[in-house]
Amino acid sequence: MNFLAHVFLSGTNDHIKIGNFMADGIHGKNFDEFPLDVQKGIRIHREIDSFTDFHPIFRQSKHRLHERYGHYSGVIIDIFYDHFLAKNFASYSDIPLEIFISDFYTVLDANFEILTPRFKTILPVLKKENWFLLYATTEGLTHILYMMDRRTKLRSKMQFSIEELELFYSEFESEFTLFFIEVQAFVKEKMLELK
Repeated sequence: MNFLAHVFLSGTNDHIKIGNFMADGIHGKNFDEFPLDVQKGIRIHREIDSFTDFHPIFRQSKHRLHERYGHYSGVIIDIFYDHFLAKNFASYSDIPLEIFISDFYTVLDANFEILTPRFKTILPVLKKENWFLLYATTEGLTHILYMMDRRTKLRSKMQFSIEELELFYSEFESEFTLFFIEVQAFVKEKMLELK
């Protein structure tokens, strides 16, 4: 799961959303300097990642890309799955995607001091390019994949995975739909455990 899914799965608690959003940049178990709900968000993020990495549906999606993209295939599927969430957002939320995104940017601005240095640096670019909204279209996704590829100095070839997305679009979307039902139930259970 990528940024949009992690934030969406966090529910309505702003600090859990923030923790879940920036957890990839926080390593190890020492994160007790953050507010308690931010810590919960970090834990939820890690639970989601573990659940996702070993889930047979996610692995099926990933397998389709593995030969061409190797260990980057999981990152690509995370991004593809965010695309399907964004594209079908009205099926999962009563809040329109644009408002959901705008509200989250407001939350980040209001809690800027909580963010890690990395995410303080990323935030202006994220907002300016509106990555969350870019996920909703294949054109936007092409841009995101190119930017991700640049971060690997073009070694990953991620930008070309849009070809596989278009070729196997219905298969990826069906897999996402089935997987997302299960990950939502999983997160609901984990949230109850962390209360």
